[in-house]
Amino acid sequence: MNYKTFEDLPVWNAAIEFALGLFEFTAAVDFRGVGDLKNQIERAAVSISNNIAEGFERGTNNDLIYFLYISKGSAGECRSMLRICERSSKFSNFRSEISNLIMREESISKQLNGWIESLKNSDIKGVRYLNDGERAKIQQKREVDEFDQEIKAMVEKAAKEREEQRRTT
Repeated sequence: MNYKTFEDLPVWNAAIEFALGLFEFTAAVDFRGVGDLKNQIERAAVSISNNIAEGFERGTNNDLIYFLYISKGSAGECRSMLRICERSSKFSNFRSEISNLIMREESISKQLNGWIESLKNSDIKGVRYLNDGERAKIQQKREVDEFDQEIKAMVEKAAKEREEQRRTT
């Protein structure tokens, strides 16, 4: 599926939901005595969605990959700080919330990784480079690939029918 805006991206929406859930957690917990942890984890959570957005808007796959890695790094930063909270007796009454946030962050990291890997394997350099000629080439390749798939499906179907005929005769 082609996404027109970063707001359409499932991983961006997951990152926003993660940040909102994290804000609820940090609002409910007393962070006095743990340094700047609250500020740092909130900034890292916001950084996840912001870097997805910035990379998407840059218009090149290289820039997008770069910012997705930054986003993935911010997600790891959040998970690390949540692990600190998880191990601290100060937050023992919030283990369930912390565990839920960690699971959500891990899902975001996996989505980012999958997207990064697909971009690395893409022949398209990014929307910034798409002109009418490039779009036509992409469309033609898509049509050829679809035709190839149809032919393969027809050949497989014919082979199965021949095999079935052999069995019944």
